[in-house]
Amino acid sequence: MNDPIEPSTSNTPLKDSASLIHPRREPFEHGLLPIPKLIFTDPTQTLIPLKQKLIEHSPSQRLGSVAISEALQISIDHARLVLDTIASILHSENDPLIRAKHEEVDSVGVDVHDLVLFLYIQSYKRLLPRTHKDAAAVADVWPSTSAFDGYLSALSPLQLVRSNSRRLMPSPADEEAHQLSYLQKHLANILSLLAEPVEGEGEESLVLTMDRFEHLGFLIQFGDKGSEGSSLSQFAPFFANSDPDMPAVAVPAAQVHEWILQNIAYTLENISERNSPKDNGLPNSSDQDVAMTDACTSSIKASPSARGPSFIEGISKTSLVKQASDFKGSSVKVLNCHDSVIYVLAPLRYATVYGCSDATIVLGAVGKAVRVEHCERVHVIIAAKRVCIANCRECVFFLGVNQRPLMVGDNHKLQVAPYNTFYSQLEEHMTEVGIEATVNRWDEPLALGMVDPHDSLSHPAGVSDVQAESATCLDADQFTNFLIPNWFGGESPGSTKVNPFPLPDAYLASRNRNEKNLGEIKQLLKEAPLEENRKRELSSALHVYFKDWLYASGNIRQLYCLQGD
Repeated sequence: MNDPIEPSTSNTPLKDSASLIHPRREPFEHGLLPIPKLIFTDPTQTLIPLKQKLIEHSPSQRLGSVAISEALQISIDHARLVLDTIASILHSENDPLIRAKHEEVDSVGVDVHDLVLFLYIQSYKRLLPRTHKDAAAVADVWPSTSAFDGYLSALSPLQLVRSNSRRLMPSPADEEAHQLSYLQKHLANILSLLAEPVEGEGEESLVLTMDRFEHLGFLIQFGDKGSEGSSLSQFAPFFANSDPDMPAVAVPAAQVHEWILQNIAYTLENISERNSPKDNGLPNSSDQDVAMTDACTSSIKASPSARGPSFIEGISKTSLVKQASDFKGSSVKVLNCHDSVIYVLAPLRYATVYGCSDATIVLGAVGKAVRVEHCERVHVIIAAKRVCIANCRECVFFLGVNQRPLMVGDNHKLQVAPYNTFYSQLEEHMTEVGIEATVNRWDEPLALGMVDPHDSLSHPAGVSDVQAESATCLDADQFTNFLIPNWFGGESPGSTKVNPFPLPDAYLASRNRNEKNLGEIKQLLKEAPLEENRKRELSSALHVYFKDWLYASGNIRQLYCLQGD
């Protein structure tokens, strides 16, 4: 017998629930770019020779923007976007691209094997929300102001608001099953991108070394904690007992293929059994057709594992604050929240804001990526490495971002402005997740395609070339600071006392002018030559107008919630 591995060992899937195979959500949620030249009709036939060509031209097997631009025939801006996107979704925190500073990214480059895996999954089609059971109820909610509205978005922002039942949107389990099914279908092709032939035995004898096998961690992981603290090969029976002082023996790609397929099949079966009684809804979630939460003490829906995101969902007409201790994992999804102020004051890796309207959302420090999608009339205040904005209308984004804001899809009337707030632990959180306060590219939006080739809709010919509407800069005269209340009283534990992102001159002058005007008005009122009874009348009138403004703007709720806490 020439095979050193017993079939009974190599072919047995991991059936311990803590060791189930899972897709890594990050490449599918934050790693898809609507750039037509990145999407191949036959990825394997294109990428295998491309990989060989790139390896020949780069002995280090790492590529910067220039090499990517030349190989894929895309602009330098788009090539740098590819680099930054891959860096935001890489599985190994030890990869030099993740540790590289902003100015070092090009010289460090991306590993060619991670690049080809990234390019392969650009063929992925997202799972769409299902049609609302009462289509007539939402048919006239969203005005058709764009010639493309009929086919560009599955649902407009307000249609999503009205059809916001979690049972009608893809649940985490549905999305995981969809991603696993994609990997199941394409696994043979994916392995062929990483495998290499045995010398002298031709293309039929493909094998995977342990190093190449580890690159699969870009797309899959085992257990609730994923790749954190452990390598993918530790879960594979054909590599698990390898001598660390000796190079591991390469394994036939067919054997790896069979073992991973069995693990995927077992996890899909597990998902089906776990969710069949719940009609594919989020476990233990309330039916969102019922009136949304209208209380200050709203709870967060924690993920059942550190691997998944926490959900802040269905918040309406209230204020909500969440800190680091409220999150079990390192990502959050803010879904279908309306007419509210939401504070997420925590260091996170990923954040998604989806289907919100008439709200203010503060995201503390997000070290990998933020995606804001299908929102209307929302103010979003973000300190993050990067942000992608898709299919939003009449929103204002106050940004402290190290990379260019990405604009994709059917956006309308968006504005960007420099970051405008702080809280006591902000700088500590930024340092923890790797955000540089000295680099803020808030005013350099990069607009890509108006059509998302990763949705499952069909689009008329030629529409894919239409560029998304970009954002305009908020007028400096309209710029104001946003004050985050000291929600929990007492001495704050952090050291941040001011906005850590430097303001451009025009915005700094506007802020100083507003503060000066306010100071002068207060001084004039204080020194006004009025009798005591007239001063009391003036003070009373000011209080009345201020109270009227609090009620008219909805800010009175924040005071009630602050008092309640």
